[in-house]
Amino acid sequence: MVEIPLIKLENVWKVYQLGKVELTVLKGINLEIAPGSFVVILGSSGSGKSTLLHIIGLLDTPSEGKVFFEGKDTSFLSEDELAQLRGKKIGFVFQQFNLLSNLNALENVTAPMIFQGIPEKERKIRAEFFLSSVGLRERILHRPSELSGGEQQRVAIARALANNPDVIVADEPTGNLDSSTGKQIMEILINLHQKEKKTMIVVTHDPHIAGYSREIINIKDGKLVYSNLITKKVIWENKK
Repeated sequence: MVEIPLIKLENVWKVYQLGKVELTVLKGINLEIAPGSFVVILGSSGSGKSTLLHIIGLLDTPSEGKVFFEGKDTSFLSEDELAQLRGKKIGFVFQQFNLLSNLNALENVTAPMIFQGIPEKERKIRAEFFLSSVGLRERILHRPSELSGGEQQRVAIARALANNPDVIVADEPTGNLDSSTGKQIMEILINLHQKEKKTMIVVTHDPHIAGYSREIINIKDGKLVYSNLITKKVIWENKK
């Protein structure tokens, strides 16, 4: 029986219109990511890696081509349907943390659950559990300004777990952290992948971060120039 990819991109292009100028960021991307993978997308600044991650995470749509999630063509989904799919299936971790400054750690983690209709009592129990799982049991009532960068990123990871998503996408999750704290964050992500069987997709410019995975996608100038995705056992080469 052939396993359906969790995420599949077919000939994906992304073009931005900047006044009279067209900027082509992604150029004919073909990619499959299997359930349970730990994938690193590696590329320098301006390579298109963050745009690729946003399309994989359904935060953005391609100018051309198709994105499939669990075998479903997402181009037929409305904005509301895409938002529901993201809310239930995908958790996000960003370089800038993106925490709400007026809320404490517990409130930041419970926020995504509100949109899924989870009762207040259950929201609190789940948020406390996830914050404890990332080592913040004693910091749940602290606001972002009272937390270190590493602690804020731990809150962001707990928030990404809030709705028990199948996949977590992380955009430069260690970019604003020192090397020691960054290592701790990567160990948390690896633990989630191994113990919770979460599909993990991490974007980075740092080859050291790429070393945490055997499934590496290299992107340059909007093209996949090399990939050693073990799940596919092939080298992807994108051509115009």
